[in-house]
Amino acid sequence: MKKFLLTVFLISNFINSQEIINDTLQATTQNLDEVIVKGIRAKFSTPISYSNIDKDDLESKNLGQDLPVLLNFLPSIVTTSDAGAGIGYTGIRIRGVSPQSTNITINGIPFNDPESMGTFWVNLPDFTSSVESLQVQRGIGTSTNGSGAFGASINILTDLISNKPYAELSSSFGSYNTLKNTIKFSTGKINDHFELSGRLSKIDSDGYVDRAYSDLKSYFVQGTYTDRNTLIKFLSFGGHEKTYQSWYGLTMDQLKENRRQNPYTYENEIDNYKQDHYQLHLNEKISNYWSFNLGLNYTYGRGYFEQYKEDDDINTYDGIVSSDKDINGNELGTTDLIRRRWLDNDFYVLNSSLNYSKDKIDLTISSSYSSYVGDHYGEVIWARSLSNTGEIRDRYYEGLGEKKDLSFFTKLLYSINEKTELYTDLQFRRVKYNTSGITSDLINMVLDKSYNFFNPKIGVSFKVNSKSLIYASFARANREPNRTDFESNSEIKPEKLNDIEIGWRYRTENILLNLNSYFMLYDEQLILTGEIDDVGNPKRTNSGSSYRIGLEIENSIKLSDLFLLQTNVTFSSNKNKNIFSMVDGLIYNYGKTNISFSPSFIGSNSLSYKYSNNLSFSLISKYVGKQFMGNTDQPNSILKSYFVNDLSISYLLKPNKIFESISVNLLINNLLNKEYISNGYYYTYDDTWSVPGQITTLDGAGYYPQATTNFLTGFIFKF
Repeated sequence: MKKFLLTVFLISNFINSQEIINDTLQATTQNLDEVIVKGIRAKFSTPISYSNIDKDDLESKNLGQDLPVLLNFLPSIVTTSDAGAGIGYTGIRIRGVSPQSTNITINGIPFNDPESMGTFWVNLPDFTSSVESLQVQRGIGTSTNGSGAFGASINILTDLISNKPYAELSSSFGSYNTLKNTIKFSTGKINDHFELSGRLSKIDSDGYVDRAYSDLKSYFVQGTYTDRNTLIKFLSFGGHEKTYQSWYGLTMDQLKENRRQNPYTYENEIDNYKQDHYQLHLNEKISNYWSFNLGLNYTYGRGYFEQYKEDDDINTYDGIVSSDKDINGNELGTTDLIRRRWLDNDFYVLNSSLNYSKDKIDLTISSSYSSYVGDHYGEVIWARSLSNTGEIRDRYYEGLGEKKDLSFFTKLLYSINEKTELYTDLQFRRVKYNTSGITSDLINMVLDKSYNFFNPKIGVSFKVNSKSLIYASFARANREPNRTDFESNSEIKPEKLNDIEIGWRYRTENILLNLNSYFMLYDEQLILTGEIDDVGNPKRTNSGSSYRIGLEIENSIKLSDLFLLQTNVTFSSNKNKNIFSMVDGLIYNYGKTNISFSPSFIGSNSLSYKYSNNLSFSLISKYVGKQFMGNTDQPNSILKSYFVNDLSISYLLKPNKIFESISVNLLINNLLNKEYISNGYYYTYDDTWSVPGQITTLDGAGYYPQATTNFLTGFIFKF
């Protein structure tokens, strides 16, 4: 059965992208809501690779799993989950590029944490329920706000204004005691101008990994005023997450013993974090040709990671704790304690854009300014013995990070004639980053870094006929290191990328096809080393010269009125040209190697059967090729390929009374019960004690097992 499914998958060349079906050769008319993201989104003729997903595409899949997991079947994407079941801490890599290099915006406002540049979806549980549409751009893409995109960008538009009032109750449950409950409402337009809408969500799950539970709460409130030419929208959304830690993974021996075990045993080894976002958007249609958009944002985040440390070095705690003693009264220099590492941050954003659209010209002029202040500190909340001067909740380290980001871009789409369109996009970005204080390792971290980046893009698209379009583009991007990079190496360099994209789009009534080739040429790419720090953050380093070259193929074939086949595949070569590493005390040049976490083949396949207007079935498959967790192609760093199949069943009932509709959705994940691993980490260390005077380099690895066969089922009641 597995061989049959894999054969069908490889023959068909696939995609899961309803955007192919929704896209047309003509630009669509956008309402005032959609203008909020118009400046950073691509359209059909834009010479880049992208996918569009709308609310209907997400609704049947939204049973509690994080948004990255719902995007797993788009081209060039690999997702993973620390807890193994897609709820809690999840990650996404696009074209092999780390999440820190993927730009995320919500209504044009940057969502990436400015210091770490990561995106922690766990802070916004069930955010999918408030998403109207999103666009995934692969490669550098169009200019956007916030940190630059080096592998992809994902820009999200939240719920549009509803003209009619509605209420919606949804509930889902499934394996590992997973339970999600959501309430949504809208007043509809009041007096043709005002609308108030909102959502409350609660998600609980024990996780596939033992004790890797998630306790997640979130909200979304939106008030709008609109008339013919004006839109004013205020949003507040956020979440409170409590997750038991599972980022340490398992060794290979532990996997063989029990792949669901968790090395952590302290009952409160948790992450406890709150994040609140406040956005204000003003969009004004000045005339038939001019429109203006203004966006304001404030994000407040605060929380801690609690950790039990056994026999920990007392020197780490700046005299707060005292040493345990042996039976003879001699100090051991260690003690047991419980600590919390805190992050308390404020993030302010101001965006503005001006758009002119007439005849052959579509011009956008945009600016963005952001200011971030992050307070990092650690406190001891219990110790076996305190020092004479130490007290509970004394801070053993404190550090401050401040970052300011100013950018401008001008984007022009110019129709040379009926068939040819020119695309230009010029961005200037200035970044200033300052730090003070000490890190959790008691290392002084005083930085004063400034960067000026110029990121030009140019491309052309040519409409061969009413069914076919070809395009080509060149883009350059620059990106600064993040806080963790500087902690490892204060002299680390910014990364640079030249990206060439060449593609073909083809549309008929029954066949939709996208072909895109990419040539991503890097200078000092910040690649994942494979290592993680003591709180699970991935480490990165400059790799000198490197490249990613690939071909993405997407197609959708309507086999009949009942069957739809969608496929996508990505073939790629991802190489470091020269990698140096310390081996047995000497520097060794490994030459050309594979870039970490970059499989050379990724593919997905969806076969849908529409039994009736109310009942449909989909068999969805995902294949990810072999990848290395390090950059030296060592056998112990290999993540094996995996092939996973899911089954989705959707049923829609429209009663005559009470409910407008009732939707029932069933998702069976990992249908064939595959034991697979989607992520891990790899490290090396020097043995200097086995043979006196000799250094021997050894290595090790950790793995994150993903869930075997499991299910989620949900009900949506719409009033």
